[in-house]
Amino acid sequence: MARLPYACGLDAAVDLMGGKWKARILWQLHDGPHRFGELRRSLTGISEKMLIQQLRELEADELVHREVYREVPPKVEYSLTGFGATLNEALVPLGDWGHEHMARIEARRAAG
Repeated sequence: MARLPYACGLDAAVDLMGGKWKARILWQLHDGPHRFGELRRSLTGISEKMLIQQLRELEADELVHREVYREVPPKVEYSLTGFGATLNEALVPLGDWGHEHMARIEARRAAG
């Protein structure tokens, strides 16, 4: 559970997308709905249990919408809500910064 009140806007944003996976899940959903299996394959290293947990939290925070289609076999898709899309847009400059400095960061981490 989040601590309230937040000290600043960054505190609120990081609370919603904190952790290793949430920002990456949001990023994967930027181009439209994805099925669970598609997300799992695109997020190298995440366990099924962790992906389920993170998607549930993102859904509870109204960042991700879960659509269940009544067919056999059942089909479930995840997509960004309008609220989630605004957070994803805010991540674009951070992603650009990371891309620009990726080689430097990787080199520093490797030198360790």
